Amino acid sequence: MSFDTTAHNRRMTYFDDHESVWLFGYGSLIWKADFDYLERRPASIRGWTRRFWQGSHDHRGTPEAPGRVVTLTPDADAICHGMAYRISPRVFEPLDIREKNGYLRVVTEMTFEDSPSDHASRAEGVVYLAGEDNAAYLGPASEAEIARQIATSHGPSGPNRDYLLNLAAALRELGFEDAHVFALERALLAD
Repeated sequence: MSFDTTAHNRRMTYFDDHESVWLFGYGSLIWKADFDYLERRPASIRGWTRRFWQGSHDHRGTPEAPGRVVTLTPDADAICHGMAYRISPRVFEPLDIREKNGYLRVVTEMTFEDSPSDHASRAEGVVYLAGEDNAAYLGPASEAEIARQIATSHGPSGPNRDYLLNLAAALRELGFEDAHVFALERALLAD
């Protein structure tokens, strides 16, 4: 699959007849909601783990020196915490461009974290997911290697280190643990 997934995502018609759609954010969408939304709620999705395994050739790096950003990898026992936004389907037009570097829109079920535990509230929505088969996928590496690449990468949206530090701060503020993100943050700050 090519780097630019915009056209592929525009062919998704699953939610076209809906007045609003829930969007699950697990990376920069947690702390950088530069789009119109109707509602915002902490949420989680099951069966996925957040990993800095996706290359960023367009925001936090360049084609010659890609940065690293998060994607989700399957893990049956995992719960990935993030932020859900209720949006109008028209908001997908700018989001498809923002998330074009290998990410595809995928239907998912999310659980809202702000619901009483005995009455968990769920909704179907969309998550942008960059799988192993996309051209920007970098895959696993050691924490030291990933932190080193993040420390030296810079793109049109700024230093890659800001992405990692903002994500760690946002997760902490929401009270969510993420061993991978926090380990990378420690490795980055130790240099």
